Amino acid sequence: MISLLKVREQVVRLTNLEAPDLGFQFDIRYARHDNFVSRKVYSRPNAFLLSHVAEDLKKVHDSLRPKGLGLLIFDGYRPWSVTKLFWDLSSEHDRNFLADPAKGSSHNRGCAVDLSLYDLKSGKPVQMPSDFDEMNEKSYANFVGGSHESRQLRDLLRESMEAKSFKGIQNEWWHFNHNSHAEWPVMNFTFEEILQAPKSQLPPHSRS
Repeated sequence: MISLLKVREQVVRLTNLEAPDLGFQFDIRYARHDNFVSRKVYSRPNAFLLSHVAEDLKKVHDSLRPKGLGLLIFDGYRPWSVTKLFWDLSSEHDRNFLADPAKGSSHNRGCAVDLSLYDLKSGKPVQMPSDFDEMNEKSYANFVGGSHESRQLRDLLRESMEAKSFKGIQNEWWHFNHNSHAEWPVMNFTFEEILQAPKSQLPPHSRS
């Protein structure tokens, strides 16, 4: 169990000026309708991570700067209820690319991030072998199709993340778990609860 107060002490909202400008760009599609479930599942375009995870992510971003690249964030912390919603709305095929809500996701722990790269000079996303949340073989980390440049950029992202305490997964080139993910419980706090609950509010609100 974890209290809301502890989450408030540990979490960093990447998408506003409460935190220093980390240099990330954002494409929070789950706060829009242009995502794989074709509905808005976040009330606001925010991205959250536990503070130590955000610090390591900033190290990745800084390591990419000399190459003219930065990190483009799609998602960070995800309430368990959204993981369950994704599962319930998806086909058996698409569930191969989703976390089973019976086990929970590293996203629910504030220890996973979905991301890509953007060009620092133009500010535009780079071309990867697939789009984010494209649920087919193009999303695999070892997919050999697409352009040579797109595969190089995909592999550079993975190498850069894995050099800074993250580990990728096989079937989604954009998903990375922080090495500390097993140390945190599955959480189901909404964005509003994290942002608006008074500090005196301490009820436990997690699934494990």
